[in-house]
Amino acid sequence: MFDISFSELFLIGIVALVVIGPERLPKVARTFGLLLGRAQRYVNDVKVELQREANLDEIKKMQEDARESAMKLEAALKIKAFEYEQKFREAEGAVRIELEEVKKPIEEEAHGEPVAEEDPRQLNIDFGEK
Repeated sequence: MFDISFSELFLIGIVALVVIGPERLPKVARTFGLLLGRAQRYVNDVKVELQREANLDEIKKMQEDARESAMKLEAALKIKAFEYEQKFREAEGAVRIELEEVKKPIEEEAHGEPVAEEDPRQLNIDFGEK
């Protein structure tokens, strides 16, 4: 941080000894050391807090990316589910038609008379004649 050599520290010590005096110099040096330690702790606390903020921003960005990916995946899954549901309904309709075709000969044999073939996909509605 500061580029102070040994000779500069020695000169500062001599000046402090002359200005402050030999009786008060140890107390002043202790007080200066305590203040310097507090300042270093404060700087370290600020660094740690800045690092936490940076990590928090990264975590928030990762969370937003994950949320976005989850929404895209959910949309894709809904589309696929709809497609499979449509295919299932088509297959179900085809199976119902085949079932009706299989049931007709069985019903004809059971009743002894032929039953008119109808397409189960068409509705025959009798409105009556007037």
